[in-house]
Amino acid sequence: MRRWWPALAPLLALGLVFTGMGVAKAAPGDNLAWTATASASYTSPWESVAAIRDGIDPTTSNDTQNPRWGTWPNTGEQWVLLTWTSPQTIRAAEVYFFDDNGGVRLPASWRVQSWNGSGYVDVAGASGYPIAANRYNLVTFNAVSTTQLRVLMQSGTASVGLLEVKAHAQPPGPTPPTTPPSTGWNPPSNLVTALDEVWRHQEQTYNNGNLYAFRNYGWDQLFANRGYINYCVRWDSSANVTAAQRDQIHASLARQYKKWMDVMVGHNAFPYTDVPIRVVGWAVRNRSQLQWSDTSVDIYVGDIRENAPQCAAPCGRFFNQNGQYPNCPGGASRHYDQSLWLTDGFGGGAGGDWGQRMGREYFMNSINAENMTILLHEIGHTYGLDDFYDWTPTGVSGFIMKAGSASSITEFDRWMFRDWWRHLKNRYGY
Repeated sequence: MRRWWPALAPLLALGLVFTGMGVAKAAPGDNLAWTATASASYTSPWESVAAIRDGIDPTTSNDTQNPRWGTWPNTGEQWVLLTWTSPQTIRAAEVYFFDDNGGVRLPASWRVQSWNGSGYVDVAGASGYPIAANRYNLVTFNAVSTTQLRVLMQSGTASVGLLEVKAHAQPPGPTPPTTPPSTGWNPPSNLVTALDEVWRHQEQTYNNGNLYAFRNYGWDQLFANRGYINYCVRWDSSANVTAAQRDQIHASLARQYKKWMDVMVGHNAFPYTDVPIRVVGWAVRNRSQLQWSDTSVDIYVGDIRENAPQCAAPCGRFFNQNGQYPNCPGGASRHYDQSLWLTDGFGGGAGGDWGQRMGREYFMNSINAENMTILLHEIGHTYGLDDFYDWTPTGVSGFIMKAGSASSITEFDRWMFRDWWRHLKNRYGY
C-alpha cells in the first residue's frame, strides 16, 4: 500500500461537464441576521446593503449573479450594521467578502463590535479575524447581548464589500462533545517512546526536514472547509454504475472516513464532532456508464489523465491549493478536496493529499464491510501518517499503517493521528 504524493502540474483542459447547481437559499435557523435591519457607512448606488442578510450563500467572492454590498469608490474605515428591535445573544459571526479583482478587494483588517448602550466596543474573546476569499470567515467570541452588531473594516488598496453576514447565538458547525474534552497531549505511557520515534522519523525523512512546509495535508483541507470534505469519484473502470451503487459507494466512503474523524472527537481542542463527507462529482470515460439522470453530482466525461478519467482540475484542491476555484464549472461549493480513484484490477492501494486509490473490485466487494482496510490505510496517508515497510517503532507490533499487520485502526494508529493534530493545530489557530 503505497504512499504516493505525485507532483503534477495543474492541467486545466476539460472534457464534457454536466452540472446541476442552483443558488443555495439558507433557512433562517440560527442566523439571527435574517431578523435584523441592515445599514452601512456608505453604499455604492448600484449595490444594496440589504444583500448582506438576504440568506443567499455566495459561490465565490466575485459573485455577479446575486446582490452584494460595496463601497466603491470610498475607502478607509467602512462598516455594516445589523440592528434588531430587541436584544440578541450572539456568540459568533461569519462574513463573506466581496472581491471583484478590481475596485473592490479584501479588506486589510476587520473586527466585530457590539453596541453597549452608549457606543460600539470590540467583542471580547475574539477567536481571530481570518481574511479569505471564496468562503465564509468565522469569528467566535464571548457572548454579548445587544441590539446592534457592527462589522468594521479597514480597506487596503481598494474599496471593500460584503456578500453576506451571519450572526449566531451558537457557533455554527459541530455541537460540543458530550464527553469532557482532553485538555492536551496525554498518550498512554507505553506508547510515548514509539510515538516520539515516529514523529522524529517523519521530520527527518520528508520535505527535506521541514515537515511543516507542506500545506495540503488532509488537515489543511478540513480546516479550509471549516469541517467537511468533498470528494470526486474517478471511475477507472468499464463497469456500469446504478444510482443505488453510487449511493452505496458514498455511504461506505463516509462510514470509513468517520472512523478516523471519530479518533479526534473531544481530543485536545479539536473543534469538530462530525465531519460530513460529500461526493460532489464523478469522472467516467462514457456517460452511458452512469445509470442515473438526476443532478445530485457533477459528471465529468472525456478528461483522461494517467490513463484514467479525471475530475475537472479547476475544481480540485490538489490543483488549486490556495483554496480558490474561480473556474470550477459547478462553483466553489462543488470543488473536491480528494478523489476516490477506483481502478479495475488494481492491486493494493495508494494515498496522498490528492485522495485514495484502490481496486474497483476490492472496494465494491468490501462495500458493506465493517473495516475497509486498504481505504483506512490510505486515508491515514492523506493526513500525513507514514508507511512502516522497513522499521517498527519500539514496543508496538500490529497497526493499520504497517501494511498487512492489522485490519482496523488500532490504539497506536489513533495516537499517531492525534500527534499530527498536536503538531499542526497552531496552524489553524488552536
